[in-house]
Amino acid sequence: MTASMTQSAIAIDPSEGRAVLAPSRAWLVAAAIVLLAVLTATFWNFLSAQVRFALRSPADWGHTLVIPGIAASFIWMRRRELLAEPFRPAWTGLPILIAGVGLYILCTFGPSAFALHHNARGFSFGVSLFGLVLLLFGWRAMRWLWFPIAYVVVFGQTVTDRILNVVTFKLQDISARGADVALNLIGVDTDRAGNTLTVWRDGVPHPLNVAEACSGMRMLLAFLALGVAIAFTG
Repeated sequence: MTASMTQSAIAIDPSEGRAVLAPSRAWLVAAAIVLLAVLTATFWNFLSAQVRFALRSPADWGHTLVIPGIAASFIWMRRRELLAEPFRPAWTGLPILIAGVGLYILCTFGPSAFALHHNARGFSFGVSLFGLVLLLFGWRAMRWLWFPIAYVVVFGQTVTDRILNVVTFKLQDISARGADVALNLIGVDTDRAGNTLTVWRDGVPHPLNVAEACSGMRMLLAFLALGVAIAFTG
């Protein structure tokens, strides 16, 4: 090992007064790019499915395509704090990474309760990404990186109907009740039966169905992502 390579790999930690392993930033960035490519190939089914969902329903999930860019801007904003201290890889990230990949395998080939569930795969991707970043950059850097990772995992994936229906059904009912009250208040004769409104005009009934989209759940998720970004940068 040459002298320059030794200096890039060994540093003195003043807080501990001893030599510690501190790979150069260029080496870590190169390793991160390679491992991120491997991680992308491993989770390709989930990532490609997420892009398809977003392109298929841009009004509902198109915002998920810009979430990674917003998360990258969070990291750029904190670049000075992030680079102010040397990176110290943490081996504790390795079992987290392995656990995330194992969970993904379970979600792909395991019991029907997990298999092919998009959000279960998304969670396993988040665990793996957290483990990879921790492995490469350490706990100190994670002080600034955990939030962008969490932001991508929470807001960067489509929420399946299996989860949404638990909440949206009640919101549909609230929307139907609110529309019924509002229409009658402005003088429009309206009857409600479940999530269906019947508007009477000249004695002729006109049924209106309060659809799932009227719950506003998908728009709420998009506005939550925007609100969290504004709060973080504010």
